[in-house]
Amino acid sequence: MSGLYVHLPFCPYICPYCDFAKWPHRRSAAARYLDALAAETARAPAFSAETIFLGGGTPNTYDPADIAALVERLRARFFVPAGAEITSELNPDLELCEGFDAYRAAGITRLSFGAQSFVAPELEMLGRRHSPDDVRTAFARAREAGFENLSLDLIFGAPGQTTASWETSLDAALALEPQHISTYGLTIEDGTPFRAWQAREPEAFADNELEADLYGLAIDRLGAAGYEHYEISNFARPGFRSRHNANYWANGPYLGLGVGAASFLGGVRSVNTRDLDRYCAAALEGSPIPVNSECLTGTARAGEAAMLALRTAEGVETQSFAERYGIDFLTHYAEVLSEMRAAGLVESSPSHVRLTRRGRFVANDVCAAFVTVP
Repeated sequence: MSGLYVHLPFCPYICPYCDFAKWPHRRSAAARYLDALAAETARAPAFSAETIFLGGGTPNTYDPADIAALVERLRARFFVPAGAEITSELNPDLELCEGFDAYRAAGITRLSFGAQSFVAPELEMLGRRHSPDDVRTAFARAREAGFENLSLDLIFGAPGQTTASWETSLDAALALEPQHISTYGLTIEDGTPFRAWQAREPEAFADNELEADLYGLAIDRLGAAGYEHYEISNFARPGFRSRHNANYWANGPYLGLGVGAASFLGGVRSVNTRDLDRYCAAALEGSPIPVNSECLTGTARAGEAAMLALRTAEGVETQSFAERYGIDFLTHYAEVLSEMRAAGLVESSPSHVRLTRRGRFVANDVCAAFVTVP
């Protein structure tokens, strides 16, 4: 597998919890950015993209015709095989949800809606301007245009959220019968308005016990509805896992285009500058785009691969891990595995190592333990 990520950083408004590379939409800046993106694309290395993901930002801040032209440019520059998964993120604000037929005609096969909640006060608190009914209408429009692979993002642990309100969001999401649902615990990032709010009023935010209850509720409700819990935050109907994200978790190669976009090619991880002006100027001048990069080798690369694989339902497949990284997983990580098994956080066999249900609740800590093994 190999994937292509394209970052579209403009938003109609900025959510107070978000720390992605993003800027308020201005027509002139958005047009200049597309020109810069075209210039970077033209100079990108040859690449076979079995998946394409348009993320942001808010991709549907752009006119559907602009998105169609972008996808056409990517298809012309890179090898995109028949049957490739091509995803675009969408804000379900109805003012931005037009032109689904144009998306279909462009070859986009999958849409991911940032619903976040189906409870109006929670949406307002999260800084979202769409309503629960907007999500339902946007979904209906996508279905009418022929889209058969739709995903919803939901956030749990938001200030003021309860188990009852989270159940309301889960039930509303299930009623739309999406093929895929992502549930993300709210992360408070430095430099965001939410970080400042938390510093002033920490009691307004969910504690670890409530977050665990909400996550467990999602696992149980979505599992009972027939969704596979195939990765820590992701649930899918059989056959509808995100192929693009699965490539990340398999430590596969990917190419990132755009400001702040990351690539992983030949064992080298690089990230484009998050400075919008520097990015556009370099791309349009034909100069090298400023990047931060690191080369992962040996146990460092293996540790990261272990961390990513453990996030998935399949976990680490020990034979393929040994073939790819030259490391016997059960031997090299024996001490960590012994500690994690004793704590009931992982289960292992000669062929696989996986997180237990309990381990999924502290996945970041468990996975990080494998990264630090020399």
